[in-house]
Amino acid sequence: MLPFLPLLLLAAVAYGGHVVKRDTTCTVHPSGNFTDDSPAIVDAFALCGQGGTIEFLNETYWIEKVMNTTGLNDVQIDLRGTLLWSAANISYWLDNSLPLGFQNQSSAWFLGGNNIVFNGYGYGTFDGNGQIWYDFTKGVSNLAGRPHALTIWETNNSTFEGIRFVQSQMWTMTLASSSFVNMTDIFVSSTSNDSQPARNTDGADTLDSHHITFRRWEVHNGDDSIAMKRNSSDILIEDSVFYTGLGVAIGSIGQFPGEFEFVERVLTRNCSFIGTEFVGYIKTWTGVEQGFPPNGGGGGIGYVRDITWTNSTLNNVQTPAEITQCTSFSGAVGQCDTSTLQISNITWSGLEGSILGSAIASLACSAAAPCPDLRILNNDFVLGTNASAGTYSCHAVASTEGFTC
Repeated sequence: MLPFLPLLLLAAVAYGGHVVKRDTTCTVHPSGNFTDDSPAIVDAFALCGQGGTIEFLNETYWIEKVMNTTGLNDVQIDLRGTLLWSAANISYWLDNSLPLGFQNQSSAWFLGGNNIVFNGYGYGTFDGNGQIWYDFTKGVSNLAGRPHALTIWETNNSTFEGIRFVQSQMWTMTLASSSFVNMTDIFVSSTSNDSQPARNTDGADTLDSHHITFRRWEVHNGDDSIAMKRNSSDILIEDSVFYTGLGVAIGSIGQFPGEFEFVERVLTRNCSFIGTEFVGYIKTWTGVEQGFPPNGGGGGIGYVRDITWTNSTLNNVQTPAEITQCTSFSGAVGQCDTSTLQISNITWSGLEGSILGSAIASLACSAAAPCPDLRILNNDFVLGTNASAGTYSCHAVASTEGFTC
């Protein structure tokens, strides 16, 4: 039997990575030959996900399958290497990515539980191989099955820090049904290297989540830098820098007819916005359903209130402040005064830097629920070439402070 031993060892190595368990620590060893390491990763969480530690070495792990590692408790995750997602078999991901139960959104990895500490030490990396996805979708929005890189699912009292996300497949991460989560020292870069846009590459989204902190983020992308979606509250975004995307977004909400949704108590402070479309903007769907989710809808109810962007710097931002309640199905027109979703107590203050033109604010509320208490205060803008004065465009704005429509 001895002559066959090398062949048996070779077969074991070709199968994929493996786990070495010592006491309550599970170390994941990658295959090193581009065979699927996801089974070993899932095994490590099963073995050490209750009061243990999962270690990734400073090597590359090849991921070909979805992973669901939820229900964790008191676990330390140390990522010192790179998790590289295969995009060679796009049809697998379109058919098998894990659904979020919102629109048609889905994910490559569901990770969640209580008292998680996930540390990337400033270099641990998620690489989504996103260029293949950007080229495949050709700018089509919300393609069914195109996965988010990571979904933090039903997670409480946890910390994620020092992690890099590059070329995410779609939204970089979604915090869903989670609370008291700190996201610190996170780097995101999802940009296209050809003519196909890196659309839907949000840096992060919150969904049914509360008491979330985003601190010291750097985001380079082609969509929302960070977005708060339905039923999000008590969110802090601070000491971060955002490049080329759309800025910090509230919404969109109000997409599902008759469903109540809210976003409240969101504070963005001490951030830099470089080449972004906005500093902060709010978007809701019309009050009339036109088309169907994910790329159509409307008729939802609820509110957005107590939102502030403050003490931040701008460099070549298009328009610092925007509200629109006219989001609708692509190609639909009108119905912009039909939403009853109430927007109130919104502040942009202490903003300083350059904008590309003269537009400081474009505030298009719904006549069915005019916006009270909109404030634009104590800002210092350098206007674009040939702009003699800053402009404020308003529709259905009930009351203002610090500016005149």
